[in-house]
Amino acid sequence: MHSISHYQELISSYFSNLHLTKEPKNLYEPIEYILALGGKRMRPVLTLMTAEVFDVDCKKALAAATAVEVFHNFSLVHDDIMDDAPLRRGNKTVHEKWNINTGILSGDAMLILAYQHFEEYEPKIFRDLATLFSKTALEVCEGQQYDVDFETRDDVSIPEYLKMIEYKTAVLVAAAMKMGAIVAETATENANLIYDFGLNLGIAFQLQDDYLDAFGDPKTFGKQVGGDIIENKKTYLYLKAIEFSDAHQQNELMQLFSIHLSDNDSKIATVKELFNSTGASKATQQAIQEYTMKAFITLDKMVISEEKKLILRTFGENLMNRNV
Repeated sequence: MHSISHYQELISSYFSNLHLTKEPKNLYEPIEYILALGGKRMRPVLTLMTAEVFDVDCKKALAAATAVEVFHNFSLVHDDIMDDAPLRRGNKTVHEKWNINTGILSGDAMLILAYQHFEEYEPKIFRDLATLFSKTALEVCEGQQYDVDFETRDDVSIPEYLKMIEYKTAVLVAAAMKMGAIVAETATENANLIYDFGLNLGIAFQLQDDYLDAFGDPKTFGKQVGGDIIENKKTYLYLKAIEFSDAHQQNELMQLFSIHLSDNDSKIATVKELFNSTGASKATQQAIQEYTMKAFITLDKMVISEEKKLILRTFGENLMNRNV
């Protein structure tokens, strides 16, 4: 097994040698641009790590890991258009740097390019990767639509919200890990267990992102603390606060999440106090812990060495102890 930084370096090197420069430039240059912005690239790291968990050289999984990262960035390009976002990783979004039509078309091309990376594998592995990838890609789209639908609804339930973040975020984390298992040709049970590990860890990760958005340290979080509150996003924190609040608190929360104020600092402070006083912040922390433990329970069932189980557990613990 190697370090996270080793996997990240392998992926960066692989991306730098993809050579996407070809005609028409206005289709391929935006793809090179978004892929060059980098980021932590944790999803492809998980693919490489999983291959080694099941005793295969991680380089064998580089093509599958690349497909995961290209697909993830495709989804970001289209999400940025839907959100009218001006920046991505501190740089102009594709549709801002070029235009909306270019963003749509380049995103479409990235989805196709992602599939092409599976062609490096023999037929059985190709089939299994493509089947999983198609299922996952459709679920990500479904999750995004749920997220859009929830913006105009006042009756979103906790189970609905959990399903949304499972599809929008967690299934790609799970698929990234299972792809490493497929490339390693491990037993089906192991592949399914590593999927469950990634799924539960992905849900815990998104719940923690919700929590850190409100209660994270502005110096380390990497984006504006309170952004979800400013944008009136009905996160797990908000839904739990509504569930636990009395009539007065509920009315205050619903009122605050129906308007946009010039004094965001005051709004953020008031909402955070309501999150704490209703017990929503504590309930969210408990949910993060519960999904993390669900992930760890699957490790006990895997047919891998105790050393490998410890590596996966440590990775999960580090992920859940983050402040960024």
